[in-house]
Amino acid sequence: MATTTTLTGQPLDRPSLDTLLRRRLFYTPAFEVYGGISGLYDYGPPGCALQANIIETWRKHFVLEEDMLEVDCTMLTPHEVLKTSGHVDKFADWMCKDPKTGEIFRADHLVEEVLESRLKGDKEARGQKVEVDEEKEAKRKKRAKTVPATRLDDSVIREYEEILAKIDNYGGEELGLLMTKYAIKNPSTNGDLLPPVAFNLMFQTSIGPSSNLAGYLRPETAQGQFLTFQKLLEFNQQAMPFASACIGKAFRNEISPRSGLLRVREFLMAEIEHYVDPEGGKKHPRFQEIKDVELVLLDREVQLAGKTETKTLPIGEAVSTGLVDSETLGYFMARIHQFLKRIGIDQNKVRFRQHMANEMAHYAADCWDAELLTSYGWIECVGCADRSAFDLSVHSKKTGAPLCVRETRSEPLKIEEWQIDLDKKKFGPRFKKDGKAVETAVEALSQSLREKLSIDLREKGKVEVEVSSVGDGKVEIEKDLISIEKRTRIEHVREYTPNVIEPAFGIGRILYSLLEHVYWSREGSEARGVLSFPPPVAPTKVLLVPLSGHSDFKPLVQRLSLKLRKLGISNRVDDSSASIGKRYSRNDELGTPLGVTVDFQSVNDNTFTLRDRDSTKQVRSDEDTICSAIKSIIEGQKTWFDIQQELPEFTQQETD
Repeated sequence: MATTTTLTGQPLDRPSLDTLLRRRLFYTPAFEVYGGISGLYDYGPPGCALQANIIETWRKHFVLEEDMLEVDCTMLTPHEVLKTSGHVDKFADWMCKDPKTGEIFRADHLVEEVLESRLKGDKEARGQKVEVDEEKEAKRKKRAKTVPATRLDDSVIREYEEILAKIDNYGGEELGLLMTKYAIKNPSTNGDLLPPVAFNLMFQTSIGPSSNLAGYLRPETAQGQFLTFQKLLEFNQQAMPFASACIGKAFRNEISPRSGLLRVREFLMAEIEHYVDPEGGKKHPRFQEIKDVELVLLDREVQLAGKTETKTLPIGEAVSTGLVDSETLGYFMARIHQFLKRIGIDQNKVRFRQHMANEMAHYAADCWDAELLTSYGWIECVGCADRSAFDLSVHSKKTGAPLCVRETRSEPLKIEEWQIDLDKKKFGPRFKKDGKAVETAVEALSQSLREKLSIDLREKGKVEVEVSSVGDGKVEIEKDLISIEKRTRIEHVREYTPNVIEPAFGIGRILYSLLEHVYWSREGSEARGVLSFPPPVAPTKVLLVPLSGHSDFKPLVQRLSLKLRKLGISNRVDDSSASIGKRYSRNDELGTPLGVTVDFQSVNDNTFTLRDRDSTKQVRSDEDTICSAIKSIIEGQKTWFDIQQELPEFTQQETD
């Protein structure tokens, strides 16, 4: 287990947190009565409310504040779309199989697990304290033979640590070499494993009753957004830059789901596609607003050296030095950081890690992941990538659709270029069935080649063009069929394919990381777990607690509840027979930030106490003032500290 702490600095006990979350039905394994299926979970009422509030905050922070165009694209995606995007051929993880037992392992996870186990054994042999991840350890013991505590050479320890620092950078062949070099076998049988092979992570299906149209459940929401680009550009009155946004489910057939909600097969994503003109350095008009935001950065050079030291820089400096590729990429990194802070993520447990060469798509210019520290280690929760013009270009080339921007130039552009004219009447009879291939090859000639061929045509009376599909790959064209001249062309319209900056959020991963970051327990009462959600994302905002079951309290509680609901504030009533302390404690576990107690004084003078979850302090005032205070806290206009300054503190309830 990573060395992590609770919100108040106590060592984090993940089993205790997990027990709380399942007992209070934040989430539960799906199909549990049938034994469950790995990597599938259901959210209960508080989990659903928390997820909805995170999404609502995301919408305000990005869609509303950045004036984005939200779309809802279909999850079912035809084969042809994902073939064009490269997912059919390349969207894969590396797996290895035990030929004797049939067991399947994800190769990078296996290498990571075995090397971590050996490093742990080395620490035990040296008598050093070892941090133990109880869940991981239980799984390891179930499937692995006991590994004796063995002291390793210092050079071997350094090798292992460097490999673990770069584990995301290894391809299948490299993972296979590591498994051979370090004798990594099946942990439970010590049997040899076959070399790693690629396993495509998409769920395949067929569309329609005839099963002729192959399709997939989408692995990301991006492709649907790219294919609506031209319509969105028209909707946006041809104005650039602009961004689309999509919130929805995606699906990945993980080889070996693990780490609870962090690696699942069905998950909620929130993705942004920000379209920008590639000319002019991908500037962002609002970059000055965030240039001083400081981010913790782990760049690729440090990782390739086998290290994990970070540096803290203002994003303006990171962009100006070229560490971050562009203003727009840097802008969104800063906005991601602000969003994570807004929902309650611990700022000491956030870093941005730059992708290494092997991780990054071949078309990407730069990519940074926002990683959050949890008891499972550093977890990628948001990816922020510059996808260049790849997606729009490949879909346009495949379909012929004009996925591009056409804008009138402020001044007409004069272009001198070598132009080719073909005599189509003679061209067809001369080349017959090969005519189209030859014509396409001629039109594809670069300006420098056209200039060279114009000299050949003048001196030799013919040119030679490479056409791979015809004869021996070379075709001669005589001067009566072709002319090449330098001419001036006036261009009034500029046409270009935008580049795309893509922030992609894994909502489930963010949600789980948040649960760890806001969890703590009261001193002297470790069994009393508290989830200190910021009020805007808390599942329920207010707990209404009548002092007892006395009939005089009921109308007051009902009136308060209705009033708060009309203000859009979620609340629940706990009128059980348990003590007030016990009732508040139960709702501290649910993360309810505020509580209102109805007592006998309330019946007499219509005043109520307002309790703060974290400090357990209370203030007292009349009904309207209390409701107004609650609204200001929930909407983020005031803090509990502000309310304490405004309203009198209250220490003891009237019990008769």
